[in-house]
Amino acid sequence: MTILRVALDVPVPTLFDYRSEDATRADIGYRALVPFGKKRLVGVIWDVATKSRVSDSRLRSAEKILRDVAPLQREWLALAEFCSGYYHGPLGEVVAAALPPRLRTAKTVPIAPRDYVLTPIGREALAATPSRHRRLRALLERLARGRASESELTQGTGSRKLLRRGIEAGWISPIEPERTDPRFVHAHELTSEQENAIRVLRSGLEKFRVSLLFGVTGSGKTEIYLQLIAEVLARRKQVLILVPEIALTPALEAAFRDRFPGACIVTQTSAMAELERARGWLVAHGGRADIVLGTRLAVFTPLPHLGLVVVDEEQDASFKQREGVRYSARDLAVARAHIAGAPVVLCSATPSLESFHHATSGKYDLVALTRRAIDRATLPAIRLIDTRVHPSQEGIAPPLLEALGARLARGEQSLVFLNRRGYAPALACPACGWVKGCRRCSANMVVHLAARRLRCHHCGLAEGIPRACPECGNPDLQVFGRGTQRIELLLGEKFPQARILRVDSDAVRARSGFLDLLERAAHADILVGTQILAKGHHFERLTLAGVLNADSGLFSSDYRAGERTFAQLQQVAGRAGRANLPGEVLIQTRYPEHPLYQSLVRNDYAGFAKSVLAERREAGFPPFVFEAALRAESRDELRAQRFLRSAIDQSPHRSASVAVFDPVPMSLARLAGVERAQVLVQSRSRPRLQTFLAEWSDALYRMPSHGVRWHLDVDPIEF
Repeated sequence: MTILRVALDVPVPTLFDYRSEDATRADIGYRALVPFGKKRLVGVIWDVATKSRVSDSRLRSAEKILRDVAPLQREWLALAEFCSGYYHGPLGEVVAAALPPRLRTAKTVPIAPRDYVLTPIGREALAATPSRHRRLRALLERLARGRASESELTQGTGSRKLLRRGIEAGWISPIEPERTDPRFVHAHELTSEQENAIRVLRSGLEKFRVSLLFGVTGSGKTEIYLQLIAEVLARRKQVLILVPEIALTPALEAAFRDRFPGACIVTQTSAMAELERARGWLVAHGGRADIVLGTRLAVFTPLPHLGLVVVDEEQDASFKQREGVRYSARDLAVARAHIAGAPVVLCSATPSLESFHHATSGKYDLVALTRRAIDRATLPAIRLIDTRVHPSQEGIAPPLLEALGARLARGEQSLVFLNRRGYAPALACPACGWVKGCRRCSANMVVHLAARRLRCHHCGLAEGIPRACPECGNPDLQVFGRGTQRIELLLGEKFPQARILRVDSDAVRARSGFLDLLERAAHADILVGTQILAKGHHFERLTLAGVLNADSGLFSSDYRAGERTFAQLQQVAGRAGRANLPGEVLIQTRYPEHPLYQSLVRNDYAGFAKSVLAERREAGFPPFVFEAALRAESRDELRAQRFLRSAIDQSPHRSASVAVFDPVPMSLARLAGVERAQVLVQSRSRPRLQTFLAEWSDALYRMPSHGVRWHLDVDPIEF
């Protein structure tokens, strides 16, 4: 008896056994349709055995092995196993997250016509097929003479069903078209720093190596990895590029198509249509894709000839998955490159402190760029506006208003950055102190004046703006704070002749898309935007960047807040003066003497990072310790806390090498009506922490958890 061991998308850390009559070990990596309770699920065959731990009376038969898609390669299976083991999520949940939604079903994926050949199993089937099955014999006999196209086969037999049946049975196999050699268009002359960086990175293209490409904004990091990609493609290898934001992929894809005419470029993001994403995935899986470009989910795209991995803006928190299995796509990219024996390049102007520490301690190779790549383009001058000396007028200080007016008079472009969308972050009653909070979250509702609505930016709840205070009846409700919509209106009043454009996620949804918005942005006089505008965009006329509300990141219970604030401000500053016009950055602050701002003024990320790393070492924070969080969610706060206390009681015996802290509410304690609490675990040894978590995870799955959802978050980035 042959037993299939199948990974299924269920929250249980085990494989499930099914009986099969025709399976062999060659079926490992294929999908299978199997019964599960009263449902039918599609999973991936992880192993084929001769014995099962399940009794014969309970063992069910697999309905079908889905052979219409080639089996997943060993490297892909190894990556999924690593992800499951390191992040302590069920293997089936990892596989489900890694596959496009279409491939989690038994539906076929319509693909471009291809050629087909007869497999060895198909030759045996031909010999055993009775002559009365004329159409099937004709199909198999035609393929026995050599490869044939889909149109030829379906015309000869009159049915696509027979072809599909032969593929699913493993008798017929598609042949992927031969990859062509993509050309590379050299668009830019390189600086001496860029040439040196390429020389260093090119020397390690034959093996696994992690390099941190650390360069100031505008130093030409993209050009460097474009040159590396050309080298890898010339060696008939494939390239994986990860970017943090969906909004960055269209412009980057267009740049890649310009530079690599004829290359097969596949995009993978969650915003794609289901069928389009599945088709691109299959092209990569078949070895036909030269370049795969995508967000964090693209790290799982199968690439049988992987030769290079690039992670752009590697410090970005968007690479961390916040639902399901909480993986870091950046860290998985490194693991994937190691499995494939390929190099990985992490790119950033403000690397994560973990990557910077690895690079300066010798674990990663450090490749630095200190100057901008464009002739006469220099780093912008960063100046601080002390709002104690220059009080703001409705959110904008007079020196910034004067600078905006001067740029407008010269026909130059300005950016006003405020990382808070909406009109105002709070609606309150000045008479009794009532503040409109979200009834589902422990957060305030945000005023969106244009839509006359209040919205929660955490759970999406929307309500109308009340006419009076529900506590005291005062009709004179006031808004507090400022969002991008309010700043847009203010600037419209101050500069009525200016073309002002707001660029945030609300504006993207309201118009025809981000690319359309970027085209309009190039012609605007003043841009008002959030972080969606701070990354990777190049505006020739933009010479001034003004930053509002920068101080919000200085005083936080999150020890990563300073690191994120510096990175964000450096990115915003990098938008100014990228061409031949000098740039200037004005930051409004009440604390101009703060070390973060002083490092920013000097463009000294390295100095800032070393200072913060010294503080982290002294305080016992990552990267000098390793962390995990056990989180519990319930409609009842006490139930979540009780579960966590019971979980601590069930934790493995631990020495001083692993510290387990008491349960506490999360910083956003209630989200969408669910109460959230957590237990933090720390260790100075990653292997010891992993051993502890593996034993603890086994115990947690055996614990009763009625009314509680829980998960482990390894290397958490938010609390």
